[in-house]
Amino acid sequence: MKILHAVFIALHSLIALLFALAAVALVWVAASKGWQVIHGGMEGSVTLHLVEALGTLASGVVALQIAQTVMEEEVMRDAHISGPTRVRRFLSRFMVVLVVALAIEGLVATFKAQEEPEKLLYSAALLVSVGVLMGGWGLFVHLNRSAEELEPEAMEDAKSEDHKVDKG
Repeated sequence: MKILHAVFIALHSLIALLFALAAVALVWVAASKGWQVIHGGMEGSVTLHLVEALGTLASGVVALQIAQTVMEEEVMRDAHISGPTRVRRFLSRFMVVLVVALAIEGLVATFKAQEEPEKLLYSAALLVSVGVLMGGWGLFVHLNRSAEELEPEAMEDAKSEDHKVDKG
């Protein structure tokens, strides 16, 4: 059983590394795109291209956050996501990343829709989905808080693991 556990830790580490490498690649692409726009002169649809570079950069941040979450939750803490506190913390980290990424994609789509109004429905759908996700997430946190009150020891267990990832 210990060998299987070590395999899972190694796989999680590999996944986190791949997400981190993808994040570096996305940041590089965003910086290159931004530099090309600025170097090419401030004419034409500069704003659209800069917002697209911003969206790519945000995707890089999302990938990096996912890598960090996987490393902290699955490798460093070696937490088993079973208690309500751990579930809330784990899902909340992903939801923050997902909501920000979708909101930025909605912003990029809105800028693109200025040139092609038929794409406005797509950007509206993205922004509505951000609102729905935030509402669902809020409901989940509210209901999860009630479950945490039923298991106060789960909250203490989760807090006791925080020292494994403290930066201090």
